[in-house]
Amino acid sequence: MPVERLPTGVGKLDELLEGGFPRDFFVAATGEPGTGKTVLCISFINQGIIEEDRNIYVTTEESRSSIVEQASQFGMDFRAAMDSGRLIIVDALMREENPWTLRRLEVEELIEKVLDAKRNLGRGRARLVIDSLSAFWLDKPAMARKYSYQIKRVLAKWDFTVLVTSQYAITTSAAFGWGVEHVADGIIRFKRVVRGGILRRYLLIEKMRQTDHSLYLHEVNIIKGKGLVILGPVQARREDIALPGGVMKRIAEGTPR
Repeated sequence: MPVERLPTGVGKLDELLEGGFPRDFFVAATGEPGTGKTVLCISFINQGIIEEDRNIYVTTEESRSSIVEQASQFGMDFRAAMDSGRLIIVDALMREENPWTLRRLEVEELIEKVLDAKRNLGRGRARLVIDSLSAFWLDKPAMARKYSYQIKRVLAKWDFTVLVTSQYAITTSAAFGWGVEHVADGIIRFKRVVRGGILRRYLLIEKMRQTDHSLYLHEVNIIKGKGLVILGPVQARREDIALPGGVMKRIAEGTPR
């Protein structure tokens, strides 16, 4: 049977994924801050608006107005989509007096609010973004896997294709809690390095079930008026296969002995 796929809104990424995310999948975009995860989320929801899906965006680290403004910088009109009933943005940061505000960072309240939003939007194929899911376990990282599984299990019954973001620390590139990667049907890893004094961003599809996806690391950029743009695969570099400099030095010093 052919797999129904939801385009991500990033054309080149869809090519690397045989057309997009399989319907009803739970996909995690992981990586350090500033690597492009939120831009992917915005593109995914914008594509859902174009295709007349039911769209819900949960933001935990930025305000609702910030997400709308970012979308506008990429030529995406989230305000019009909200006014026409094709998009609901659930704000978990500002605690405004608004029916789509999350008062507490608790998984049970998140699920309840998302289901309320889905009922409001009506039946049909739905897209959900949670940006970021890490906010729900920052003070209890051991709960990451349980919370991720709980969210996936409940929402799977409601025809959601889910894209969540998960933060990695800048200093160590380690996850704030392990679990979402094990639960996810797909993992897109974002990376960042500074080369020649320039910040460079990369994307790697580490996992996507039911998909013959690309295994190459791709360089990406964020361009005003366009959004996330994949520049192309990265050639193998010496640092990808070489031992760390300190190890090489000790080997060299020990060789004469």
